[in-house]
Formats: sequence, structure tokens, C-alpha cells
Amino acid sequence: MNRKTLVLPAVVGLLTPVLAACGGSGGGGKSGNAIVVGTTDQFAATKDAPAPLDPAYAYDVGTWNILRQTQQTLMAQPKGEGDPVPDAAESCGFTDSGSERYACKLRDGLKFANGDTVTAEDVKYSIERVLRIKSDSGVSSLLNTIDTVETQGDREVIFHLKTADATFPYKLSTPVAGIVNPKDYEKDKLRDGFTVDGSGPYTFQADVKDNAIVSATFTKNPSYKGSVTVNNSKVVIRSYDSAEAMGAAIDKGDIDVMTRTMTPAQIQKLDAGSSNKVDLVDMPGLEIRYLAFNTNAPSVKSKAVRQAMAQLIDRGELANKVYGTEAEPLYSLVPATITGHSNSFFNKYGNPSVAKAKALLAQANITTPVKLTLHYTTDHYGAATKQEFEDLQKQLNNSGLFDVSIQGHPWTEFRPAEQKGQYDVYGMGWFPDFPDADNFLAPFLDKDNFLGSPYSNTTIQHTLIPDSRREADRLAASKSLTAIQDTVAEDVPVLPLWQGKQYVAARDDITGTAYALNSSSTLQLWELGRGVSG
Repeated sequence: MNRKTLVLPAVVGLLTPVLAACGGSGGGGKSGNAIVVGTTDQFAATKDAPAPLDPAYAYDVGTWNILRQTQQTLMAQPKGEGDPVPDAAESCGFTDSGSERYACKLRDGLKFANGDTVTAEDVKYSIERVLRIKSDSGVSSLLNTIDTVETQGDREVIFHLKTADATFPYKLSTPVAGIVNPKDYEKDKLRDGFTVDGSGPYTFQADVKDNAIVSATFTKNPSYKGSVTVNNSKVVIRSYDSAEAMGAAIDKGDIDVMTRTMTPAQIQKLDAGSSNKVDLVDMPGLEIRYLAFNTNAPSVKSKAVRQAMAQLIDRGELANKVYGTEAEPLYSLVPATITGHSNSFFNKYGNPSVAKAKALLAQANITTPVKLTLHYTTDHYGAATKQEFEDLQKQLNNSGLFDVSIQGHPWTEFRPAEQKGQYDVYGMGWFPDFPDADNFLAPFLDKDNFLGSPYSNTTIQHTLIPDSRREADRLAASKSLTAIQDTVAEDVPVLPLWQGKQYVAARDDITGTAYALNSSSTLQLWELGRGVSG
């Protein structure tokens, strides 16, 4: 077994690659020439979420990874990180000094997979549709700096922004800005089910059972014109109920590639050289995990309760005990490798202390032990999530200041309940939409945020976030970004826990695995190819 590691630079604003694409796997996947990829992500249509793959609704890493293959965006994140590059666009850029007017010109001859021409009006329709529908997933908040969209002819589209937004090119590289055909997507209604159409690198066909995707076939789109080179003709993604079942499939050669989410035990076993047929590739990741609070709930409405939890939780113990070398303690919503990061929680609370936590609760006249239930999802962030919450429960209860129980839920129940404010405290993960500090702050703290959180800080929303977005030089935005992080540490509407690496395992005839995921956990199926088994 060969292990391949992509090393993260010590100081990072926008990440840069350090290795060229490398091989990593073998086997035929038993689907003809298709490369078969396994995942534990579940894709289901439910009463609460009947349109999981509509770009106006989708807002999790799994569904976005389907849309990124199929629905083209004006801009795209490059395979080697760095600034976004034109994809459906031939060129894009700010046309004023204040970063409030952004113009794009479409590639000539751009077509949807069905042969229809892609026009500037289609781009305008797609963006305005997201803002009009404004789904409860919170994904439309990524586009909330847009004031109006203008077209000039068939190929030019101009975005007039409400305020300066240096991160806007990144936002146009995310699936919420996917270009849809008005013939397929109604302007004021989500598209239910599992049909996806676009002008991206692949077309898409889902095999569905019991309102959930069992497997999905991505076939190279011959009409695609964009920034990526597609190195295969077909990829199949199969969804598994457990990491163990996925691992058994790659061992047997039923699948070629194993992505999220492997268990820590599987990663450690592969790292130790357990297989001469499967390679493990680890690479920089910007995934974070955190606790979120319904700050209106009586049990955690007092800031002192949330602060006491921040004072008690031993992140180092949690990361090491559950995830080993795969995770590191996190003391801010912004990962340590992103420009603008500040260790705000450590600066405020220091090392875990029962005495300090007890004093915080006493000063607020909070009766102890504080009774809480911590909710987590059983099938979205990996099998180790349960162990993680068992450790959190133990840490808090051992202080004598809390009486904590834990409760797990499948994602299809968990996410709607969280959005409706049914959980007082719950665990979430975040895979960034793009590698900038803004995307680790605004989605949780801005108006119409991703969590549907009742927490609102007018200084953050009206001053600090807009100020940070005015700075094209992201290092110059650090003052505003640090102030936001310090406020979060004081008020604790969310409590960061750890940040992690990401892994791909592949049989030894599969090439391109080093770029199969970028730092934002974007699955780049087009990078995969089939070589010679070693």
C-alpha cells in the first residue's frame, strides 16, 4: 500500500498545490469501463426536503458534489487551489474600484447537454430564481450581496452589488450559482426529485429506490465547454449504508475509489499498509465540526451556560481520543490555515477549567447541574460522530456542572428539525463553499444564515462583515475578521471543536486521486482516470 500525502503550507491565504496528480488504485469496479466511487453520503427526497438536488435548495457537501459535476457555473475553483477561474464564462472581473460591479462574458457556443444554447438571460434567470425562491436551506444567503442582474446581448451578464464584496467571484463558483435551463426549472418553484440538467462536464442519471439514490451515473458531456479536462468517460457513485460496507466493496474490487466518510479505524489500517491493492491519499482539508445553539431555547438562552461549555470542553482530548492524527483542536470557526484566523476561544477561555466554568454559572445565578440534550446526526458525518458525542457527554458530566444526555438522528430528520429550532444544542460540520474566512463566518452569523439561528449581532452583520468584504487583500481584512471571531467567543452562538484532514482510498490502477478532492471537499470526478495496476 502506498500512502500519498499532500502537505499544507504553513501560512495560507489561498492554498497552493505541492504535488502533481498521482495514482492510487485498482480494480474494475464491475461496471464496465466506468470508474466506481463509493460514499456513505445519503441522498433522499423527503416531505421536508422533496428537492434535494435543486441548486436553489441544495446546501450540503454531498448534494453539492453532484451539482458540481453537472451544473456549470460562471467561475470555478481551480484544481490546484488559488483564485477562481472562468468556467462557463470566458472572462469575469470587477469593473469598478469599489468591488460593486462584476461583469462576465460567456464562452462562445456554450450549450446545455440537451443542445440548447446557454445565454446571459439563462444566467440571470438562474440567479434571480435562487433569490426569489429563498429556500429554508439558507443557500440563497450566499448571493445576498446582489442587488440587480443585467444582461447585454446574449453573452454578457453584469451583477450590481448592494455593497462591496471581494469574495463574490468565489460565490459564483458554487452550485447555488449553477446555470439552469428555464425549460427545466420553474422560476418560483423547486424541482422535486433527482433529475439534474445543466451544461457541466457530465450528464446525470440516478438509480432510485424508496425515494433515495442507490447509485448515480455521470456520463461525459460531449457539449461541455469549460475550464476542466475530463479524464474519463463515465463515473458511477454508489451510496453505502456504512463505512464498513464501503470498505468491503473496495477490498473486493466492486468499487475503485472510497471517499467520505471512512472511519478512523479504516484510515489507520490503510495507513499501516494493510493492503497492497489499495492506496490511501491524505490531503489538506478545511472541514470543521462545531456545536450550535438555539439561543432562544430556555436551557441555553443564558450566555453563561454556553460560555461554561466553552470553558469545559477539552478539544485536544476529544480530537485525539476519537480521531487521532486525523483532527486537530479548533479555537475559532475559521480554520488555522486560513488567512484571518484567530484563536479567539483559546484567548478567552484558555485551558479547560471546572473552577472557571463553575464561576461563570454562579455569576449568572444558573442552578447546576444544567440539564441538556446534545443532538447529532447518525449518518452524515461518519460513524465516529457517536463516539465524539459520547466523549462530549462524559466531559461535561464529569464536571458535575451539567447533566447531559445525547440523541442521534438520521440526517433526513436531523436537518429539518435543526432548521425549525427543535434542538437546543446540536452538532454540525462545515465543508466550506470556498477557502476564505468569510465563508466560515457569514453563513453562521449573517441574516438568513445557514443554521436558521436566532442569534443576531448587528455590529457583525452591518459593519464587520461588510468591512471585511471590502478588502480584496484578505490579509487587510484581518482586523474585521478577528473582531467577528472575538465576538463569537464572547457570545458563543456556536462552539468550534476541531478541524480535520480529508482522505481518498483507491485501487492501484486509478490515477488522479491527489486532485479528486480540493481543500473545500469538492469532489472532482473529472480528475480520475484508469491507468495500469501496480
